Amino acid sequence: MRPKILLLSFILLMSVNVRAVFRTQIFHPNIKTLQIGIKGENYLHPIIELNSNELLNVGFDEMSHEAHSYGYKIIHCNADWTPSSLSTNEYLNGYTSANISDFKLSQITTFLYTHYQFELPNSDINFKISGNYVAIIYEDNQFDKPIAQACFSIVEPKVTISGKVRANTDIELNGRYQQVDFDLMLNGIQVKDANNEIKICVRQNNRIDNEVTSIQPTFISGSKLSYINNKALIFEGGYEYHSFDISSIYAANNGVAEIRYKQPNYEAFLKQDNIQKSKKYMHNFDVNGKFVINLQNARDDVNIVADYMQVHFMLPTSQPYIDGQLYLGGEFNYNLMNEISRLQYDFNAGMYHKTLLLKQGGYNYQYWFVPKNMTKANVERVEGSYWETGNEYTIYIYHRGWGERYDKLVGIKSILK
Repeated sequence: MRPKILLLSFILLMSVNVRAVFRTQIFHPNIKTLQIGIKGENYLHPIIELNSNELLNVGFDEMSHEAHSYGYKIIHCNADWTPSSLSTNEYLNGYTSANISDFKLSQITTFLYTHYQFELPNSDINFKISGNYVAIIYEDNQFDKPIAQACFSIVEPKVTISGKVRANTDIELNGRYQQVDFDLMLNGIQVKDANNEIKICVRQNNRIDNEVTSIQPTFISGSKLSYINNKALIFEGGYEYHSFDISSIYAANNGVAEIRYKQPNYEAFLKQDNIQKSKKYMHNFDVNGKFVINLQNARDDVNIVADYMQVHFMLPTSQPYIDGQLYLGGEFNYNLMNEISRLQYDFNAGMYHKTLLLKQGGYNYQYWFVPKNMTKANVERVEGSYWETGNEYTIYIYHRGWGERYDKLVGIKSILK
């Protein structure tokens, strides 16, 4: 009996020491269309400058007209999105949590929903320091049972970042890959050990599965750190995102084959996609995986007049992939690969398919293949991969000096290929 007790104690101790890694995501099936971004901007990342006049807007829908009491609390995070060791009064002015009092019922929609939103910072909550943050959203003060969480960052610009994306890589020239190079000017920041004090994160199209962290400078010259010819910063070029527009119930817009009304709701059947076999790059305009809520000719707040549709994705192929799984990639699911975004194969129809309940607007998506026992997706398996593909690379620079207790976000730079 005693060995079992010791084993149980060890397991409990290990579980306590496991630290959560926060990602923007939804936990409750009745919550849809969680969005966080800069107020008044549709396509910018949720990053605002410390002590500026910029505001973040967080919004989501609950799929009913029933009354709910939602609130949120703010947590400061390390560079790797684990909770920092700071107490709340070290990173916040005002309160740690607040109720969500701004909500509106949907109007003349086939799906009933209530739209909730709040802004940050506000009269109750303001930020003292830079870094990564997460807003944990919950119901009825049940802090330990979140319905959703939204990640964002506060930056205090101190460094200068200059960079470029090129097709000449150590793997091949003008082929399937893109190399990110950048220089970092410290601009007077006192750094004794750059390898340990400076933390880097590089994301392609805000994806988290292939983000690059824990990289060291190629060389250091005074206050300049250079990250050049780093093999870890070679990314698959991939292919442009597919786009579709369901902002109208009357017409099949871009990427849509047909809109049907199947009582009591609308369905959108997207144009069938094809596995890329031509191995030839063709330019298509996209917004690198983002989405925007929109209703054509809306006369009221689009957040409460846009309806929901059952959207059908279809990818014909004679055989399923037996060496991995296929997912839909994009911001609509916060670039997460889970049951929501995983496609199913229909042997009778000879195709992969997925049906998602989405709010009216414009969307981007890709087909991501994940080999067995892997967590990193590749686009090439379905879409092909090309150095010409337009991608957005975002570089995050964190600094934690000797003896300091948190990672300051001191610089951010987005580079378009």
